[in-house]
Amino acid sequence: MKCPFCSGTESRVKDSRDIGDAIHRRRECEQCKGRFSTYERVEKFHLMIIKSDQRRESFDRQKLSMGIRKACEKRPLPAGEIENAVEEIEQELYRFGKQELPSSVIGELVMDRLRTMDKIAYIRFASVYRSFGDVETMFEEIQKLVQREKPDVQPG
Repeated sequence: MKCPFCSGTESRVKDSRDIGDAIHRRRECEQCKGRFSTYERVEKFHLMIIKSDQRRESFDRQKLSMGIRKACEKRPLPAGEIENAVEEIEQELYRFGKQELPSSVIGELVMDRLRTMDKIAYIRFASVYRSFGDVETMFEEIQKLVQREKPDVQPG
């Protein structure tokens, strides 16, 4: 680390604090005794999404957020729940550790999250994502959803 005052290359860390997405370090130059701050951040790689037609597109958090918001429109969800879902899905995408992911991975993560958040939002999203061709296909998806919700009753 180069001192901004004398360009010395030796410094000592005097204080270090986690500030969320970075670490703030207060340093002292060994040469001139000048004090300065540095910030260390983890550099995220640029995530590319492989569309179904094999085109590649940069991951767009705003697009993810808008898709979830559209499915949840006029639903009684607590404030911040959609933003939390977007944040968790984005973190999960980066946890895969790959620079390219198929769009189907995002779709399935959104479906999983909406299934637990709001059943109506889930069906809305699924109807677009799975391109239900008819009412019967949508009805089958609703039946699967209802079956998951039923507790297993053991005979007595």
